[in-house]
Amino acid sequence: MAPQITPRRMERIRRVLGWRQKDLTLVLANIHDPHNVSAIYRSCDAFGVAQVHLYYTDTAFPVLGRKSSASARKWVDTVRHSDAQSLMRTLKEDGHRVLATSCTPAAKPLGDYDMTQPTAIIMGNEHSGVAPELVELVDGEVYIPMYGMIQSFNVSVAAAVLLAEASRQRVLAGMYDRPSWPEEELEARIAAWAEK
Repeated sequence: MAPQITPRRMERIRRVLGWRQKDLTLVLANIHDPHNVSAIYRSCDAFGVAQVHLYYTDTAFPVLGRKSSASARKWVDTVRHSDAQSLMRTLKEDGHRVLATSCTPAAKPLGDYDMTQPTAIIMGNEHSGVAPELVELVDGEVYIPMYGMIQSFNVSVAAAVLLAEASRQRVLAGMYDRPSWPEEELEARIAAWAEK
């Protein structure tokens, strides 16, 4: 039996799904701290990211606390990948330009990228960054300009900053003003969310 849903709740589901950006995604690559993963999922939900990709090859996906992450993960789809080729193939087939977070000389500042384009950003491991087998396959490398003594953000903070800039650009382009899915797919998603 389907759960009872109020008109107000249905309207909120419809509104939030209308804001979801199907062509903006993050890849969590061997991020081991459960608090970081949970915070990234919350940022994804907050900025309208519809789907997150998981790439875990040398680190187990962390056990996430129910209170901290269950609510956000419930609203963000997750796709798992076991190797770099399947990850990149999926992202490319969906039309994404793939960027890796990086501090190498090849990296460009966040503001140099047009985040209104279909974009996937790979967030690397807390200690070693994005794995070399992924970096060699990406379309570009991105960094967040910083002006302090410490030249790195916590990975969950970096994810939020990257998504905030993408959201800012997309708001200015009117991309949150219209659903990113065709009507039939949007209605199917609304029906699925109404069951959650």
